[in-house]
Amino acid sequence: MDLTGKVAVVTGSGRGLGLAYARALSAAGASVVVNDVDRQAVEAAVESTESAGGKAFGVTAAVGTAEAAEELVSAAVEHFGRLDVLVTNAGILRDKVLWKMTDDDFDDVIRVHLRGTFTCARAAAVRMREQGRGGRIVLIGSPAGQRGNFGQTNYAAAKAGIAAMARTWALELARSHITVNAVVPVAATEMTKTIPVFAPFIEEAERTGAPLPDWMRRQEGLGTMEDAAGLVTFLASDASAAVTGQAIGIGGDRLALWAHPQEKKVALREGGWSAEDIAAAWSDGVGARPETFGIPAPQPPAGD
Repeated sequence: MDLTGKVAVVTGSGRGLGLAYARALSAAGASVVVNDVDRQAVEAAVESTESAGGKAFGVTAAVGTAEAAEELVSAAVEHFGRLDVLVTNAGILRDKVLWKMTDDDFDDVIRVHLRGTFTCARAAAVRMREQGRGGRIVLIGSPAGQRGNFGQTNYAAAKAGIAAMARTWALELARSHITVNAVVPVAATEMTKTIPVFAPFIEEAERTGAPLPDWMRRQEGLGTMEDAAGLVTFLASDASAAVTGQAIGIGGDRLALWAHPQEKKVALREGGWSAEDIAAAWSDGVGARPETFGIPAPQPPAGD
């Protein structure tokens, strides 16, 4: 995939998945603005990203405010002349069950993930529309936003909102030839290392360099951070010009298209539905096959 001449901004790219995305874009020929709240992480990310092949510039800023978003877009334009690609990866975790989650726990995650995605995408859209040559906006979602996850009220809500933003902005920006998609990655990160069934396999892979077992890469769709980067590169490229408004999963050996919410079953009753009517018809009608919720527990093969 050739991104020569393209300019990208990747938020939250000082380490982890964000850095993997920045390096993959650089390896394809793009110039990349990397970003983190930690100056040392930014400096290391610039060096790492440039070593992959392209040019890089670092911006130390906390994503969430309009000012930070404008700084990132301005950096792309001032140092590389334009902006073609935005990847909104910045995020934090403040996991707690509902009754223990504080206002600050909720607000901090929403500010970085949801408001940060909004402010950065808005600034990027303004610039891309002014340039008049289209563009690519890649929003980073999560399985938690698609299905919910225990202890992640704030994170799941933000990621669900991000998927909705992708669908909305795909409509609004279509005439400007700007595509918007949500990536739903699963990878061996610090967060997935906390899952007991995954931890020993990830630690062994990091220690020896051996690949993760097939059941993790195929059944669970969990691989390295680099495994998730190819999708971001594709969505940043001209090859994805017809792909927009989608939520696309990636991880390990799996590539998946997530379904959008839609009516599953409909019942009609002349005159409408009273509470008693619904109770009488629910179990054998619309509610006969309720939807599942939550991320399914990993299922390692027997003996692992």
